[in-house]
Amino acid sequence: MEQIHPTGKVDLMQNWAGNLHYSSAEVRRPRSVDELAGIVSAAGRVKALGSRHSFNRVGDTDGVHVLLDGLPQEIELDSERQTVRVSGGISYGVLCRRLEESGVAIHNLASLPHISVAGAIQTGTHGSGVDNTSLAGAVERIELVRPSGEQVSLSREDGDVFLASVVGLGAMGIVTGLELSVRPSYRMRQRVLENLPWESALENFTAIASAAYSVSLFTDYAGDTVSQVWLKALDSEPALTDLFGATPAVEARHPLPGMSAENCTPQLDEAGLWLDRLPHFRHEFTPSNGEELQSEFILPLEHAPAALQAVRTLADKVAPLLFVSEIRTGAADEFWLSPFYRQQSVALHFTWKPLQAQVEAVLPEIEDLLRPFGARPHWGKLFTPASHDWESLYPRFAAFRSLASAYDPDGKFRNGLLDSILGVPAASAR
Repeated sequence: MEQIHPTGKVDLMQNWAGNLHYSSAEVRRPRSVDELAGIVSAAGRVKALGSRHSFNRVGDTDGVHVLLDGLPQEIELDSERQTVRVSGGISYGVLCRRLEESGVAIHNLASLPHISVAGAIQTGTHGSGVDNTSLAGAVERIELVRPSGEQVSLSREDGDVFLASVVGLGAMGIVTGLELSVRPSYRMRQRVLENLPWESALENFTAIASAAYSVSLFTDYAGDTVSQVWLKALDSEPALTDLFGATPAVEARHPLPGMSAENCTPQLDEAGLWLDRLPHFRHEFTPSNGEELQSEFILPLEHAPAALQAVRTLADKVAPLLFVSEIRTGAADEFWLSPFYRQQSVALHFTWKPLQAQVEAVLPEIEDLLRPFGARPHWGKLFTPASHDWESLYPRFAAFRSLASAYDPDGKFRNGLLDSILGVPAASAR
């Protein structure tokens, strides 16, 4: 196995955004699952790192960090069962290219294709579409390394333990592989509409969010209009020339005003493959780091107009801190800690300027405004853990806490953030 750095050089390890340095005493890159299992069994505390796109300490540890990108990158298609088995450390960009070569696809993608499959699913990451589940919705089987080093494989037939593990925040084990459902490849078109009146957006939100296979709205909550609506339509869906007062952009757009669209996926109704339309950004564009911060809150779709109007009352405070806010939707699922658990949802995503103190100061105000609507924070982004009643937000939260404690009684996979979320320190930390 490869040791990346010894104790005393932890400052070299930081997340993609650069807003936090990890606390690990050492970092290792195992070359096989067996090597990984050996590291886990010998460690006091251990966590896995994927593409490091989390903006909080959900993936942090004061013990050993293991990097999954050194594991064999396996992609095994089962055409008969319409599934693909994929190593956890693989990125969606790599996976999607391989799937398309075999004429198959997955149902949804996040805005960036560079994130790792395991990390994205463990934190409930998603794309958009009122009838599209999050990335976790494709999972048929999950492979984990338990604290003892035991390697286990769970499928939907395993019931509760499977439903607790898929969006598991790393608390149920280190994910080494996943089996995802696939479908035949499909083609899509993308069009950007501009200047949607806020009045129309609030009055017709569900119709707007349902206007294409995947829809995203971009705004800073100030002014009288939503600046952009991105429509990602199946090739069979009719092209829209207007939408409740929004009009088509005459050239390709970036979500941020004034930015070049060079690195964005093709627009202007140009037909192309699913993997080149569902993300906002091209796979060949590889961001080395993101000088930004992110927060996101997911709540029932029927509350979208009222929740958006509530955030607009903070526009004077929020807009100066924002690069942009993206509004997306998602279908319900059954994973216990999924932000989409049993509710068709709207997701209010905030891409902040790298001003962490100012962002953390305004977050409690946003959380207070959204609390009456049952808003669930995205697990991998910035939020205030103490301000949320997790058992109220997640009906199976107490059951998850019990399962996590049963499978990891000494807290090998725990950290400060997980302790605060679960409401009780792991046994070894008491």
